[in-house]
Amino acid sequence: MSSTDDMLILKDMRKSLLEKPVKDYMIREDMSLCEFIKAISEAHGFMAGHIVDAARVLAEMWSDRDTTRILAFTANLVATGLRGVLAQLVREGFPHVIITTCGTIDHDIARGTGHQYYRGSFNVDDAMLRVLEIHRLGNIFIPVENYGLAIEGFTRKMLEEITRDKKEWSPHELLWEVGKRIDDPFSILRAAADNKVPVIVPGITDGSFGTQLTFQSRFTGLKLDLFKDETLLADIVFEAKKIGALIIGGGISKHHTIWWAQFREGLDYTIYVTTAVEYDGSLSGAQPREAISWGKIKAGGKSVTVYGDATVVLPLIIGGAKCFLKGKLRI
Repeated sequence: MSSTDDMLILKDMRKSLLEKPVKDYMIREDMSLCEFIKAISEAHGFMAGHIVDAARVLAEMWSDRDTTRILAFTANLVATGLRGVLAQLVREGFPHVIITTCGTIDHDIARGTGHQYYRGSFNVDDAMLRVLEIHRLGNIFIPVENYGLAIEGFTRKMLEEITRDKKEWSPHELLWEVGKRIDDPFSILRAAADNKVPVIVPGITDGSFGTQLTFQSRFTGLKLDLFKDETLLADIVFEAKKIGALIIGGGISKHHTIWWAQFREGLDYTIYVTTAVEYDGSLSGAQPREAISWGKIKAGGKSVTVYGDATVVLPLIIGGAKCFLKGKLRI
C-alpha cells in the first residue's frame, strides 16, 4: 500500500471521528424530558453521553422480543424514593427476573407496610442518632421501630400462616407470598407477585428478613429449597435466545447475574450503573470489558457503563429509553 493510500485511509478515519460536533444548550423551565435527553446527547461530555447511550441500549433491549431481561440492583436504593421507579419497571414488564439482596426485602416490607423513612443528612452525629434510636443509611433516616421490629412482626405472622399446610418453600415463592401481603403500589415485591416475576436473592439470610426465617424455622418447621431458585434461574438462562441486564450497583446482585450469563456465552445487552472504580480489582467496579474475558458478556454485545448516583442517573436512563421507544428520539 502506497503512502498516498495510507493518507487517504487516515483522512477517512479522521472524517468519521469528527462527524458530530458538540452543541451548547440552555435549560428552559418548560423543557420536556425527551427534549432534555436530546440536548444532553448533543452536548455529550462526560457521563451525559453515557446516559444517552445507556438509554438507547435499554430501549433496544426492551423492544427485542427475543431477549430475556434481568433487573439486578442493590438494597440501598430501596430505602430511597427510587423504589417506586424500580416497581414501575416491574409493572411495565421490563424484567423477566429480578436479582437482588436481602436488604431489598427488608426495606420493601418496612416501607410497604406504612413505616416511614425520612430525608436526612450525611453530616450528622451518629452517636447522637444512636441515642435517639434512629438508623442512618447514607442520608436516609430510619426510626428504629420502623425497621427491625416492623420486618420481624410481618415475617413471623406470614410464616405462621403459610407453614400450616406447606413447610418447604423456594425463596422466590416465599417472596411472592410477601408481595401478596403488601398493599402498596410502590412495592417491588407486590409488583413482582402481581406479575409473577421471580425475585432471586442468593444471599437471602443476610438481613432482617433472612434472620427471621432462620429463627422461625425452629418453631414453624420452615425449610428453604435454595436449589429450586438456582434451577429456575438456570432454566431461564438456558432457554433464552438472548439475555440482557440492567445492573445497578455491584456485589452479589451484579455477580450472580453475569455468573449465570456465562453459561450461555454471555449477556447480549449490558448496562452498568455504578460509583465503584475498577482499579482495586473488585467485582463491583469491574467494567464490561473484564466480564468479556470470563465469557460473562459477549464480545459483540452492546454494553455501556454509567458512573453516577443511581438515584439521579437511573430515572434519566429509563426516561430516555421511553423517549426512544415512543419515537421521540431516534435509536
